[in-house]
Amino acid sequence: MKHITITFLLVFLISKSLSAQTYQIKGKVIDSENKIIPFANILLLRAADSTFVKGTSADDNGLFVLAEVEPSLYLLQASYVGRGSLPRALDIAQDVSLGALIIPLETTSLDEVVVTARRPTLQRLADRLVFSVENTVVSQGSSWDILKSTPGVIVNQEELQIRGQSATVYLNDRKVQLSGREVKDLLDGLSGTNIKSVEVIANPPARYEADGGPILNIVTSKNIVPGYKGSVSGNFTQAVFPKFSIGTSHYYKTDKLNLFANYTLSPKKELRKTTKGINFINDSNLIFSRWDTRYNQIDRSQAHNGSLILDYDFDDKNSLNLTSNLAFNPNQERENRLDNDIRNGQSQLDSTFTTLSNTDLDNTNLAVDLTYVHKLKKPGARVSINGHYTYYDGQIMQNLSSNYFDNNGAPLRNFGFDTDSDQDIQIFTGQADFSTPIENASIETGLKISSIASKSAIDYSNFTGTDDSVDASLSDNFNYDEKVYAGYFSLVKNWEKWSMKLGLRGELTEATGTSLTLNETNTQDFFEPFPSLYLLYSPSDKHSFSFDYGRNVDRPKYNDLNPFRFFFNENDFEEGNPGLKPSFSNNFNFNYTLNSEYFFDIYYRDNGKNIAKLIFQNNGNQTLELVKQNVLESKSYGLDFTISKGITPFWFLYAYTSLFHEEETFLAVESNNQRFTAEVDGVYGYLANYLTLSKDGTFTGEMTMTYISKFLFGSYVSDEQLNLTLGLRKTLLNNRLTLSVAAEDLLEKYIPTYTSRYLNQDNFYRRSPETQFVRFGFTYNFGNFKLDDNQRGIDKKERERLEEE
Repeated sequence: MKHITITFLLVFLISKSLSAQTYQIKGKVIDSENKIIPFANILLLRAADSTFVKGTSADDNGLFVLAEVEPSLYLLQASYVGRGSLPRALDIAQDVSLGALIIPLETTSLDEVVVTARRPTLQRLADRLVFSVENTVVSQGSSWDILKSTPGVIVNQEELQIRGQSATVYLNDRKVQLSGREVKDLLDGLSGTNIKSVEVIANPPARYEADGGPILNIVTSKNIVPGYKGSVSGNFTQAVFPKFSIGTSHYYKTDKLNLFANYTLSPKKELRKTTKGINFINDSNLIFSRWDTRYNQIDRSQAHNGSLILDYDFDDKNSLNLTSNLAFNPNQERENRLDNDIRNGQSQLDSTFTTLSNTDLDNTNLAVDLTYVHKLKKPGARVSINGHYTYYDGQIMQNLSSNYFDNNGAPLRNFGFDTDSDQDIQIFTGQADFSTPIENASIETGLKISSIASKSAIDYSNFTGTDDSVDASLSDNFNYDEKVYAGYFSLVKNWEKWSMKLGLRGELTEATGTSLTLNETNTQDFFEPFPSLYLLYSPSDKHSFSFDYGRNVDRPKYNDLNPFRFFFNENDFEEGNPGLKPSFSNNFNFNYTLNSEYFFDIYYRDNGKNIAKLIFQNNGNQTLELVKQNVLESKSYGLDFTISKGITPFWFLYAYTSLFHEEETFLAVESNNQRFTAEVDGVYGYLANYLTLSKDGTFTGEMTMTYISKFLFGSYVSDEQLNLTLGLRKTLLNNRLTLSVAAEDLLEKYIPTYTSRYLNQDNFYRRSPETQFVRFGFTYNFGNFKLDDNQRGIDKKERERLEEE
């Protein structure tokens, strides 16, 4: 840490001694027939991540000038009425006088009315894939719709995945700090009309925490004009039970102040049905008992979500940002009825039992994030300091009771108990970052410290009847404390047809987990480096090749470390594992892009001792236990092919196909600790059609189909699933009002069965949430609704490990 600190300070002091200088860019905008295009928009983007730097407009002769451009690597692009020129790479170290930027003609005549449609585009950068959707048909959907349409993104059971790994969602490079279900609810209500692009970062660079997998970063358009805008939105969903969501957002901007506030209320009542089967096997490898279980679970919740964001520019050099979010979900109720038939090896009914479980849940998730940015004298150089605090409190009270009957329905016995559990988590982080251009390159470096304190407790009480597998000794108190010290350095360099990005991150981890009741302590104390490399070669405008490598870590979620049990019934439960260790992965990707329409990706990932969900049936005492464990080894590889193409000005087609192999080797603890490898060869396919159904572009539609042959989830393998979705969207009142309707899972085939069958293990489950539904939505904008707000999430990997319920 001492050496990292000295390096950081040396780089900072050197940058202060360099002098400032700016340059200008001149040029002209024409079309493909060499005719000038007056008043075209000119955009200057940062080459490293395609973020907006500045812009201007051409005059009536198509001429433009961009002044006071700081030395750096940029992309320059012209656009007019939904059409755009190819981005031109520029290395600004002096004044530049360009030739012409050419915007191709792209119009068609329909009944004597000219319709111009801008098509979504894909751009391969050194460390990410950029899916640009601004002012396209795709942007007429919600933010969730856009993510589902993004190349390389798989939606499985409402979870966003990239190459089999769960993806983290960011807004303007700040993480959305909510659980998976809350993220979907938020993005369903966030209009896509203000979204500029989605960045797919399969291997996050060194500036991102090494903890976690791929990133989906939503980039919104930059706000330009002062003013106020607001909106009220809502949706109504008819599934098994009706449900709705309503929210309001407000944004106010002056020359120095940006203020954004949002509140959403989402009451829900949801039904989830599950069928589960277990075949218990004796020493002769014969089935001696068959358990058939049917669950009916009803969840009631009333989630509140509010956020407040304040940006203030003191002057041209200094700015402050405050971002806060509160997710409050009180008085949740979960009713679970379980009916179980127990049959002998000849499938004759032996006995039955019924379990009723009532659970009350409350959780509060508060995050506050403060960032100060100072621009140094040298153009492009800056220092930022960030502080973050998270408070999470989750409480669960469960009452469980079971009644057993013989094969004639006569009562045999009963059993029950209550549990009361609580988890309190506090997270503090501090971070300092520094970046500066150096000649025709740029560097970025930073330091970070994070401190996590988690306190958990569970108490068992009010026992009725007897059962050997459950007793009061399971009550426990568990404390987990973790500190991570990190430093990173990255270098970006572009020349001619090449782009390179090198990064190195180092993290020192000190963690202690203590079970007070069991008097057991687990410690972690290690330092690990996380290198990354990105190379991009573009021999022409039509072809590009890229390669990237990155090493990452996956830390266990706080709740998974708790040595507690959650019971479905006394024979079927989940259990935490305080002995979980972080797992380290190495990711390799090779990509080829043709004409920004056809994309070929080959990837290989060594997941190391990945943390996986493993299910084990104990054939002796007839129990089923789900635990998180570190596997012995894990790897995956595959080939992805993407087509992103406008067929006509009113029809955009997106198709994504992935052929993949996944495998995990683990110890089968209920099979004499034998090594076993679970593996699948699978196919994922996604086809989306986006249609403009009216000449003025205010009526749009989409039809999408998703197919998954099989997936690997620890010791479980899922079978195939198919989803067909239709949607329509209409804007009215000069784009102030948007109405939409969507129908999901029309074929009712998006419900897979998960099977764990190997050695002496034979069980399955099929969970049926409300995947089939019709949703009606509306958004009404008021004020200067064309403003783009400063909404963002909070970028903290530590919060991601908060366990959702």
